[in-house]
Amino acid sequence: MNVSIDRMTCISCGACWNICPDLFDQNHCDSYSEVVENYRFNGNRAEGVVPDGLCCCAREAADLCPVQVIHVC
Repeated sequence: MNVSIDRMTCISCGACWNICPDLFDQNHCDSYSEVVENYRFNGNRAEGVVPDGLCCCAREAADLCPVQVIHVC
């Protein structure tokens, strides 16, 4: 499963990194959500590969994002 975040539309509400902290984190420079370094695709903080054990929380984070900027497929 892959995940992507439209970081420019993120409102930094914290829902994703509170629901799935092993996959999402708050960037300390701009405060927007990002994929944790271990799961980034080619170092891109907005795209990543979701390990099997985090699929459920990744989907939950995407569903609960108030601005729907997290996409999993």
